[in-house]
Amino acid sequence: MGETLKLFGWKVSPYSHRAEVALRLKGLKYEFIHEDLANKSDMLIRYNPILKKIPVLLHGDTPIVESQVIVEYIDEVFDGHPILPKDPYERAEARFWARFIDEKVRPQVWMSCWTDGETQKSFIAQAKESLAILQGRLEGKKFFGGDSIGLIDIMACSLALWFGVMQEVVGLNLLNEDDYPELCRWGEEYRNAEAVKECLPERELIVGFFAPRKDRIFAKKAPVYD
Repeated sequence: MGETLKLFGWKVSPYSHRAEVALRLKGLKYEFIHEDLANKSDMLIRYNPILKKIPVLLHGDTPIVESQVIVEYIDEVFDGHPILPKDPYERAEARFWARFIDEKVRPQVWMSCWTDGETQKSFIAQAKESLAILQGRLEGKKFFGGDSIGLIDIMACSLALWFGVMQEVVGLNLLNEDDYPELCRWGEEYRNAEAVKECLPERELIVGFFAPRKDRIFAKKAPVYD
């Protein structure tokens, strides 16, 4: 299998960021192919015909889809910075927390921003409980897995930047230093890591995406990163 790497993605998307930061942690050279999500390319559809979503990693002629799958593939195929632990139990535990973030935390914080009334109160309560659990995981550690960025940190990247922007746009104060000092400290550590800084979108770029679409996203209440 050839070593040519291409990543089909969108710079504002945290899912694309997950794949890109994994590539950079490994020190790999790749071509980032920017996708217009309103007019997806024929190549994207060709390489991900079932889901038709970003990101897609093309390794030689082989496409790999879905952000966590891509991150784990990169870790398994290429030498360098370890993203998952070597110990089987620790690997299973990392995958559990990655799933917890993607299936519970991410939808809860998203809906806390894009709902109102009693529905919003319910999602905020759920999000607070989940954020407190994550905060507990960070006690005494620089990153979720220890001293270096791993799978859990990558999967939680939205909490390091994107969620803060959404809070700003909608006027919410959920994730803050008073209530979640360890999570906020972790977010700063993550944003300032060299591999992350190289591919983290500018805050203004994310604001520029969400702010003019605020009413439409609020009405739809669905993720817009596909």
